Amino acid sequence: MDNTDLGVVIPSYLEGANITKLIAAIEQFCPYSKIVVVDDSPGDETVDAVDAMNLESVHTIHRSEKGGRGSAVIEGISWVLSQGCNWVIEMDADFSHPPSQLPELLKEAKAKKLDLLIASRYLPASRIDNWPLSRRIFSKCSNTLARTLLQVPIHDYTNGYRVYSKSAANIVLSTCGRLGKGFIALSEILVNVYYRGLTVGEVPTNFTNRIRGQSSLNSSEITNAFVGLFRILKLKLELVSSEKKKCQIGNR
Repeated sequence: MDNTDLGVVIPSYLEGANITKLIAAIEQFCPYSKIVVVDDSPGDETVDAVDAMNLESVHTIHRSEKGGRGSAVIEGISWVLSQGCNWVIEMDADFSHPPSQLPELLKEAKAKKLDLLIASRYLPASRIDNWPLSRRIFSKCSNTLARTLLQVPIHDYTNGYRVYSKSAANIVLSTCGRLGKGFIALSEILVNVYYRGLTVGEVPTNFTNRIRGQSSLNSSEITNAFVGLFRILKLKLELVSSEKKKCQIGNR
């Protein structure tokens, strides 16, 4: 498959031990793609490790403070679009998202003409490994609540293993990142893409909880996520109302 129009966005935080192995795996499964690592680490270990690889296809953005996953993804998408990419994949830096699935995800999105494809942890054929029961309960409850309130026909609102078309990526840049800077941005993106009329879908994935590096999820982000969810509900209602008004005007 031709990957010259693919950009891979990797938000990272203290991932110096993982990042070069991940980039090598991406290069193996998606050669010729463009890769950007958006790093919020306080030190230079991650960026230095990437720069030492000396790969023209790989770019690093080192931010001065921890801005959250959502803003990191948005900044990364902006960079890959500036490089002429028509497709964007975001994925975690810690191997919780299998790089071997990259070609399958891109092929599925292109074949079904999807604007946003999510590798879902909550389909019958999906698998979750090495996750404590408390984390499973929190994630499942969060996704159930999001699905109930936001009503996008997707089972996994919060997994960050995703494919975006150029159209979806442009919507992300123009409309997202306003309701929360952490993981809640993943649900904000989904709502903006779906309720603005683009196509979404999901496929099963095998998710492995991180066994290296340091988790970037903390109590503050969890609190912000629940607050942000109700902000996104307000956004959803506004978008639905806006679309109804457009239909009414069109029918006059």
